[in-house]
Amino acid sequence: MTTDFDAIFKAYDVRGTVPDQFDADGARAIGGAFARFVAGHGATSIVVGRDMRPDGEEFVAAFSDGAMAHGIDVVDTGLCATDMMYYASGVLDMPGAVFTASHNPAGYNGIKMCLAKAAPIGSESGLDLIKRMAIAGPEPAASRGTRTERDMLEGYVAHVHSFVDVDALQPLKVVADTANGMGGLVLPAVMAGLPFEVDHLYPELDGTFPNHPADPIQPENQRDLMARVLETGADIGLAFDGDADRVFLVDETARAISGSLTTAMVARSILAREPGATVIHNLICSKTVPEVIAEGGGTAVRTRVGHSYIKQVMAETGAVFGGEHSGHYYFRDNYRADSGLIAALVVLEALGHHPAGLADLVSTLDRYAASGEINTRVDDAAVVIERVAAAYAGADQDRMDGLTVDLGDWWFNLRASNTEPLLRLNLEAGTDDEVAARVEEVRSHFG
Repeated sequence: MTTDFDAIFKAYDVRGTVPDQFDADGARAIGGAFARFVAGHGATSIVVGRDMRPDGEEFVAAFSDGAMAHGIDVVDTGLCATDMMYYASGVLDMPGAVFTASHNPAGYNGIKMCLAKAAPIGSESGLDLIKRMAIAGPEPAASRGTRTERDMLEGYVAHVHSFVDVDALQPLKVVADTANGMGGLVLPAVMAGLPFEVDHLYPELDGTFPNHPADPIQPENQRDLMARVLETGADIGLAFDGDADRVFLVDETARAISGSLTTAMVARSILAREPGATVIHNLICSKTVPEVIAEGGGTAVRTRVGHSYIKQVMAETGAVFGGEHSGHYYFRDNYRADSGLIAALVVLEALGHHPAGLADLVSTLDRYAASGEINTRVDDAAVVIERVAAAYAGADQDRMDGLTVDLGDWWFNLRASNTEPLLRLNLEAGTDDEVAARVEEVRSHFG
């Protein structure tokens, strides 16, 4: 076994390079550990799936073998997007695991795991224990589990459609770039029969990513989408990441729409249907988001960054929706899990009833200028954060996640990376010039 468990177990999932960090023997060990962990939560079966990476089939087989050796039955969905696995976990009421390295380049693989009903598993809620059990080795059960195959795509499509009024959807020209990722499977299935003219870029499932990386948060990976939107006069562009659980929007002028503005748009649509509902947003979202939630009669709740925190707070508050600036959108009726396709359909429904176009629809939400996430390598993140906090001692501050400082007409959050010696700065102000000046000011205190 060459698997480096310390390297591949992250805060929310498992991810590493194949085969030097992660191999099939490691997948088998993790499968056994996952089986023991979920058995402790009363489970007797799990659902598994995989993305299009070349080693996915081998890894799923090994993982399933490890789980079955511990007496757990395995339901294999085959190729699936991450949010399709969450749907399967929810509707089958089983813990789930999908082999994917999401937006990471070719040469990586990983696993996203959850308990039944898509309940999150992070480092503080079981992932560290699974790691320790994988390292410790197998404890075979008295009887071996079974493996069956089950196609979940048809049910998943109907589930995604349930979030909009399908009969009220209006004709639109849509360009979608799925970057040879799992969107190539689920997007055509979801769009079939809907009144959209879909121009699908890079639909072939190919885990070597021959066209561009499946990481749409990087602007260079949206260039082909933007060019095609302008070339064809499309109403909207959709960019999906490798496992299709995130979506990024491009308007008809080829301008990228931030995750914060998409969160605000989706929140506004949902609050129109559920007045007074609670909506979650993480603390690096634009101030636009809580403003729009309040304007829609909803209750805004601010959380730490990260899906396990979002899902936990959604469960505690009964929130109908949650959004992150990074392009993750969570829905109560999707077992509180994130789904890029559900978010995209909600936006398409709203856009169909706004003839002036997406740029105009977003214009009332685009109230501030933002820095985006700026990463700076530092020797000691904690020391730098304290230095910055002292420099702004007179301003409103909180430590929910790193350091957030609010100075009224501008604010910033400073967080340490979980995996690298980096500080992540997100800053928002009134104009681009103000943002540039304030970023320079804050960074001047880094030392």
